[in-house]
Amino acid sequence: MFGRDPWGGPLEISNADSATDDDRSRDLDRAALMRQLDETQQSWLLAGPGDQAGKKKKRYVDLGCVVVDRKIFMWTVGTILGLGVFIGFIMMIVKLVPHKRPPPPPPDQYTQALHKALMFFNAQRSGPLPKHNGVSWRGNSCMKDGLSDSTVRRSLVGGFYDAGDAIKFNYPMAWSMTMLSWSVIEYRAKYEAIGELDHIKELIKWGTDYILKTFNSSADTIDRIVAQVGVGDTSKGSSQPNDHYCWMRPEDIDYKRPVTECHSCSDLASEMAAALAAASIVFKDSKTYSDKLVKGAKALYKFGRLQRGRYSPNGSDQAIFYNSTSYWDEFVWGGAWMYFATGNNSYLTVATAPGMAKHAGAYWFGSPNYGVFTWDDKLPGAQVLLSRLRLFLSPGYPYEEILRTFHNQTDNVMCSYLPLFNSFNFTKGGLIQLNHGRPQPLQYAVNAAFLASLYSDYLEAADTPGWYCGPNFYTTEVLRKFARSQVKALFLMLSKCPTYGEVKLIVKLNLLNLQLDYILGKNPLKMSYVVGFGNKYPKRPHHRGASIPHNGVKYGCKGGYKWRDTKKANPNILVGAMVAGPDRRDGYKDVRTNYNYTEPTLAANAGLVAALISISDIKTGRFGIDKNTIFSAIPPMFPTPPPPPSAWKP
Repeated sequence: MFGRDPWGGPLEISNADSATDDDRSRDLDRAALMRQLDETQQSWLLAGPGDQAGKKKKRYVDLGCVVVDRKIFMWTVGTILGLGVFIGFIMMIVKLVPHKRPPPPPPDQYTQALHKALMFFNAQRSGPLPKHNGVSWRGNSCMKDGLSDSTVRRSLVGGFYDAGDAIKFNYPMAWSMTMLSWSVIEYRAKYEAIGELDHIKELIKWGTDYILKTFNSSADTIDRIVAQVGVGDTSKGSSQPNDHYCWMRPEDIDYKRPVTECHSCSDLASEMAAALAAASIVFKDSKTYSDKLVKGAKALYKFGRLQRGRYSPNGSDQAIFYNSTSYWDEFVWGGAWMYFATGNNSYLTVATAPGMAKHAGAYWFGSPNYGVFTWDDKLPGAQVLLSRLRLFLSPGYPYEEILRTFHNQTDNVMCSYLPLFNSFNFTKGGLIQLNHGRPQPLQYAVNAAFLASLYSDYLEAADTPGWYCGPNFYTTEVLRKFARSQVKALFLMLSKCPTYGEVKLIVKLNLLNLQLDYILGKNPLKMSYVVGFGNKYPKRPHHRGASIPHNGVKYGCKGGYKWRDTKKANPNILVGAMVAGPDRRDGYKDVRTNYNYTEPTLAANAGLVAALISISDIKTGRFGIDKNTIFSAIPPMFPTPPPPPSAWKP
């Protein structure tokens, strides 16, 4: 019989019943000695009891794919945790300990000029001035406007003085508010980035609050509106004190200021409606005020449509200073803004009526003033505004045909601004002569610069690289180049392999140092035409308040003549005022009495502000324009598609 040897071999067992325990033990020992042992077995046999008891058994950690010594594992984990705590502690110290941050890059020249240009509106305020107005030599003025007029007898306190005088011309004032509002709607993020959003909104509200006083803004239907406060006609040789005969600080005015009302003034009413409608979008976050503006705008536009007529009849004070040539362009312009403010299609129907466009001059290509955007002719601005609607919403039938026409006309206007097409002359220094060499050219140049810059932003936001002038295609950078001169843009455009015509155009534009750069100092005289900007600027603007010392002395109607006629610089700096500008030979006479060179105006500075914000290099992390805010009141163009059907079940 065989048994199993504990060391792996067979063991024969015989006489099992008679064998003693000692015999069996000796047999086992003998067998063990005869078999060769492996190392483990030898260690078991050779190790004494003390050795086995004193040696600790190693412990391991099974990580699934590998087995690691427990001590090494714990040391590694502890080291990682310790490093994490140490790094976190260092980061906490870095965040908590105050340290100097690198200063932001200095603003570009357009942003610097913009800060100053807005201050001009502070200097033009009428009525009780806020404590933070920031113009030390101005104070409360004309606190009885309207109340002292026997025919009106209601408060017309507030608003803005037009220029170097103290007249409140509501026609250009309303256009100025529309322009400021338009610039905020498009470039709100830029204004916010440079800390001017609250300032410009306050200025707009100062104007719209006054406009609401010029008619019965609580009524749905009105029959009259105020056209202006004060008069300035001195052509008849009258010595009656008025705002042009007298040279006085507004704070010292003691003569009567007549109020002019109109009962048939479609142009003025439609422009005032545009101003309130555009402002209602600016203030859309303040529902009560926005609704008040919309209600007033509706009453004004309705009045303008029903009571047809120009606000400036021949021989009137309005006709002498701010004559309106037509009201059809205001119908298109005001209708567009009313549509954006209300979303009511009836306003868009008026603005896009083919007959309306024809009367407004949309097809007068041969007109010498075609494409010149001013306080009198709003058609170029209206066409850009309605091109925006086509680019981003595309409302389709029945508006598409006329919107396409406006879009094409806008392209043509942009082409006319470029020197290559010789639509307008340029001075040797590069200033476009949109008014064909007549005085006060800068206000027209800044308006064109704004439209060109804005339209290029529209095209870029709509993923459109440019536009056609006849058979030639031009990139959006060409429009920006028209608005400002920048060598960087030149090289960027040349790197795109343009056509020979484009190269010729770009080089010509670069040599001219156009528009805003010209106004801010890149001109033959090396002077800025914005007061307070740069080292050299006009020192004698045609402006009563700026020319008379703020010394507590009241100078009467003729008492200020000595300050008007002196050759000394103005004692008060009219910061941000853009003067009328040079002549067609780039010459400028810094003479206070020559207003064709030296007088600033509200409308001109409104165009300047809009152009500067559109061109300024302010990083907002977004598109150059706000694509959607202007459409916030417009309902969906097309019905909402039905939801998808439920999943099919067998």
